[in-house]
Amino acid sequence: MKKLLNIVISVLIALCILTFGVGIFVGNYVYDYILNPTTSNFISDFLETNKDKQKDAQAWLDENALNTTITSEDGLSLNGYYIDKKSSTTVIMVHGYRGNAASITYPVKIMDKQDYNMLIVDLRGHGYSEGNYIGMGWDERQDILSWIDYILDIDERTSIILYGVSMGAATVMNTLSEELPPQVKGIIEDCGYTDVESILGNQIGLGGLPGKFIFKMTSLVTKFRSGYYLSDVEPIEQVKKSTIPILFIHGDKDTFVPTSMVYELYEAATCEKELLVIEGAGHANSCSTDPESYFGAINNFIRKHK
Repeated sequence: MKKLLNIVISVLIALCILTFGVGIFVGNYVYDYILNPTTSNFISDFLETNKDKQKDAQAWLDENALNTTITSEDGLSLNGYYIDKKSSTTVIMVHGYRGNAASITYPVKIMDKQDYNMLIVDLRGHGYSEGNYIGMGWDERQDILSWIDYILDIDERTSIILYGVSMGAATVMNTLSEELPPQVKGIIEDCGYTDVESILGNQIGLGGLPGKFIFKMTSLVTKFRSGYYLSDVEPIEQVKKSTIPILFIHGDKDTFVPTSMVYELYEAATCEKELLVIEGAGHANSCSTDPESYFGAINNFIRKHK
């Protein structure tokens, strides 16, 4: 009996080791697919097919904005573009996953018709900013705090609005985990997600018990390779802490970040808040689907809270 028990224990230990090893292997694969900016996936492939648009957008930024850099808290060179309208209000604009400053030039051009200063940033690991991993909006929140300091060095009396799209929206919501300076007057989030586990479950099928296991192993790998847990990235927990107004925007045809998430975020926020759901808009397309409603709501929000 004792011999049999030892065999069973040995088998169980071997199975645990095997399961853990497989989990680490799969976690590394998912990490490289999702969080390594040098590997290709469905988003990077999409951007690759839009190179000409990106070139035109980058040329517009180069012509109309001052290229500037700062150093992040962990020593990375971060790239941005500053448009100075001599205004008392500055909008910091943050792009989405695998994008760059040029990828949000459409809303920048529309908002350039207003009298706001704008700072359009390349997130770490994106565009011309340094970085060898994607933080899904978590480590990037600290970079936004550094950009806020950059703006306050220019004009400490300016009012600041944080605007983000998709992962950029998650980034600006995640800044609410920190003590923001009083000059930050509001947040505009467009199609941001509630948490990374849910968005990965939606996009690459990490559902059920196997999905939870893979997510936990990927989160562990992320902590080892990049210094943060994927499970840390929960914008829905950060909006609960907000004492500044938030404008939530989403398209009702968004399947990449399900529209249901904006209602969860809106309900979770206890601050002054507004909600705009654009009919017929897919992911990150609300601004072009109904620009009148989209920019009308944004301009009203900024005027109200600047």
